[in-house]
Formats: sequence, structure tokens, C-alpha cells
Amino acid sequence: MQLTNEELKAKIGELKEKLSVTVVAHFYQRDEVFEMADITGDSLELAQRTKDDDSEFVVFCGVGFMGQSVKVLSPKKRVVMPKLACCAMAKMIDGIYYDQSIAFLEANGVSKSNILPITYINSNADVKAKVGEMGGLVCTSSNAKKIITSALKEGKKILFVPDRCLGQNIANQMGLKSMVIGQGGDPKEADIICYDGFCSVHQLFSVEDIEYYRNKYPGILIATHPECDPAVCDASDFVGSTSQLIKYIKELPEDQKVAVGTEFNMVNRLRPKNTYVLSSTKPECPTMNETTLEDLYTALKSIEEGNPINEIEVDETTQKWAKIALERMLAL
Repeated sequence: MQLTNEELKAKIGELKEKLSVTVVAHFYQRDEVFEMADITGDSLELAQRTKDDDSEFVVFCGVGFMGQSVKVLSPKKRVVMPKLACCAMAKMIDGIYYDQSIAFLEANGVSKSNILPITYINSNADVKAKVGEMGGLVCTSSNAKKIITSALKEGKKILFVPDRCLGQNIANQMGLKSMVIGQGGDPKEADIICYDGFCSVHQLFSVEDIEYYRNKYPGILIATHPECDPAVCDASDFVGSTSQLIKYIKELPEDQKVAVGTEFNMVNRLRPKNTYVLSSTKPECPTMNETTLEDLYTALKSIEEGNPINEIEVDETTQKWAKIALERMLAL
């Protein structure tokens, strides 16, 4: 017989009390899963906070690269994912595509020794390791500008993977020249060379959506995530990472209307009044929403039975170089 959500929550609570586990959930998770988490946050925050946690198991409700980041920073922890969901953006690049990007730059007059790679944290461990081995580092949407500013001091070309929008938006903010591999342009003339990856959810927002809300609600503010198209970010009143968006909106007067361009579940939890989703369709991340209460219960039961499912493993070499790339970021 299928259990109700309330019955599942009760059983999950019992297993959490019994086992040495910490349940963590990203902001984009379903409400009912999010509510069962001991730690919530964005991807890097979750990886950092679980480092200091004493539980043997981290049960990570999110997508694959996030579970890998926990394992990379805390290799002795056992990381279990209720669902092996994969971020679509992270899946757009792997070690082979990364190597092809380096080969493209070399074929177009940029030597490998003159390339400093930066990977958005939304990438798998093998890409982080490639970046770390080349002397590069990781960034998040909140610290990308700071990381790129520091990296430019080395006088090299920045190869930014995998999100072209974040790379272009930071370049625009800093008055730098950018190009996207495969979309024309001379890499010798660009400061930041972007891989052609993107977030399918943040591509849903358009300048037309902004115009609609501005016309319907005079005085409304538009707040968007830097994974949105540069034209959308340029037309916004505020652009920030997940945590920055949360802070910005919480500090607004209650009667100030705001339309937000990021994932639906997070926006829906922000505040009860005067907050709108900047899209005519529901911008819900399909892979983030794969994890259900039943999946979480099944994962916890597997730990209780001594046979954990979906346990994250990262080989020693990948772990070493990916950790170096992450630690270079944290050092800044």
C-alpha cells in the first residue's frame, strides 16, 4: 500500500533519529522534501556546511555535481543521493568536450600556457579536476566577478565553462570582451572565452516577460539570476545568485512588488505577497524535482539495512584536482 506524504514524513523522521545521517536539500527541491532537510542552501553552502557535520552519512537531495562537491571536500564522508538526478547544464560538458575547447583555442592562436580556466560550480568533478590540473579554479554565481577579477591578474585568457550566460554577464559588468565558442569571434581578441552551455530553466525568462510585468505593475522591481540571458539581466533592477536574491527580496518593503527570474520552488517560498515568477510558464527545474519523499525514505531505509543506494564515489585523482580547484576559490 502506498504511503501518504504525512506517513512518509513520520517514517523519515524516525529514521533520521535512529541513524547517523544529515539530510541536506538545495533551495530548488520540492517543498515536501525541502521541509525534511536538516541543512538547506545553495550548492557550495551545502558542501561547506556538511564539512563540519558529525554524521557518517550525508543524504543529499539535489543533483549529481552537488553530491560530488560534498565528497570532494569531505572524502571520508559517505554521500548518498535519494535520486541520481543530473543537472542539464553540468551534463553539457565533460572531460572530452573540455579538451576539445582547449584544442579550439590552440588552433585559433591561443596557447595552452596562456589559458586560465574557470569552471562554474555547476559542473561535474571530472571537469573541475581538468580545470584544477591546468591551474584554474571554481566559481559560484555569487563570487564569479571576484574570481575573474583575481584571475585576470595573471594576464591570461579566461576560459569560462560551462555557462555562457554567467560568463557573458560578468564580462558585461566588468567592461570586458567576451565570446562564445561556436558562435563566431576571435578568441585572441576576447578577455573571456565562454563555453556554449546554459541553464534550461533560466533560458525561459525573456525581455518580453519583463516588459509585461512593468506594464502591468508600474513600479515593480525585476530581480534575476545571472544564469539568465544577458539581455534579460541588462533589463533587470537586480541580478544576483540564489542567496543574493533571497537576501534582496527579504529586505524589500512588504508592499513592494517584485518579479523574480529563477526556479519556481525557491520563488514560491520567498514571501507570501507581491512576489511573482517572471515567466508565463512554470520555471521548474525538472531534474531538481525528480527527488520525492518516497525516494528520501528509500535512501534512508537502505542505510538502515546496511546497503546504501546511490552512493557517490569520486576516484582519487579526480578528487585531488577537483579539490584543488575548489580550494583555490575558497582561499579567495
